[in-house]
Formats: sequence, structure tokens, C-alpha cells
Amino acid sequence: MAPTNSIIEQGLLAALDLAATKPWSELTLGEIAAKAGLTLNDFHGVATRETLADAADAYFDRAMSAEAIASDDLPRERLFEVIMLRFEAMENHRAGLKSLLRYRETQPSILLRLPAVRAASARWALASAGLDDDSGAPLSLKVLAIAFVIARTERAWRKETSGDFALTMAALDKSLRAAEERMDWVSRFTGKSAAPKQEPGQENGAPENGATRE
Repeated sequence: MAPTNSIIEQGLLAALDLAATKPWSELTLGEIAAKAGLTLNDFHGVATRETLADAADAYFDRAMSAEAIASDDLPRERLFEVIMLRFEAMENHRAGLKSLLRYRETQPSILLRLPAVRAASARWALASAGLDDDSGAPLSLKVLAIAFVIARTERAWRKETSGDFALTMAALDKSLRAAEERMDWVSRFTGKSAAPKQEPGQENGAPENGATRE
């Protein structure tokens, strides 16, 4: 038998492929196994359709640490880069993921687990950006802020139609700037200085440019 993590990953990707053409709620474990090139017995005691649904966020979270991020960039810029890597990875499975997300919205048991899932994604985003410390604000508060950022950006990603990530990037940039302002407010009360470096062109008060991603 293949390792458990491998079975879950193969099952998830197969389920996403199938869900591109039919609702996630109509998938059976048998057809997922067949699509993955596995047997139903491989899933026994390892995964169910719900287990695979739960595995999606963690699978795409890994994309955030797939590329090196410049350590001299502003914290907001680093977070923008790593979180966009996540949504770019999701784009390859857009139809299946939208089916999964619609299914998730109808499942109270999954929704109850969603805050913990969002927090795990946020924690990995901060780690991938080299920001998983207590500088600027306590890590627990930064996790809450970035979990909210990811959730808001996901809603924008679901509305994309052109494939250029315009809505996604705009929502992410706006949400990160709002989170940055909140963290600056927190730092004044905690005594922890965020000490952001100035952006190019800001030394003399020049207006900053919006975040972009090639």
C-alpha cells in the first residue's frame, strides 16, 4: 500500500478532476479511487470523500513555500508574494475547487473546522514569508489577521473570469494593507515596533505604487 499522505494527495487530485464536471456531493470513493489509479481498498481506514475535502487547504498551502521570497522586501510584499503562489496553484484546479467550496458551504461539520484550517493556512503564509515571530504584533494576532486576508481573497478568486488574477490581486493587496494598518495600531499598544523599511521612492514622501505580480 502507498503511504497514507500519498493516497490522500492522489485521491484529492483525482476528486478535483472529477468535480470539474460534476458536483462534489455526487462523487463516490470508488470512482475517486479509479480516477487516481488506486483501488477502493487503498482508501480503507485512510480517507473518505470528507477527508479529501479537508486535505485541500493544506495541499495548496504548500505552494506558499515553493519559491524563495526576497527577505529585504516589506512584510506586506512578502505576504503578497507567498499568498499569490497559493492562488496560482489553485487556478490549475479552478472548476473542481469551486465545486468543493460550494459543497463545503453546505456541510456544518466542515464549516466548524474552517477557522482552524484558515489559521493553519495563515500560519504557513507567515512562516513562508519569514514573519512567524512576534515582531510588530503577537504571532497569534498576525495569524488571525492573515486568516481573514486569505478568506477575503478566496472570495475574490472565485469570481475571476479572465484568468489574469486582477480581482484576486486587488483583494489581496487591499486586505493586506488593511491588516498592516491594524498591526501598526496594535504595535503602538504592545510596544513592539514593526519598523517597516521605506519603499523605493518613499524617502521624500513620494506616493507608493500598488502591489503587482508579474
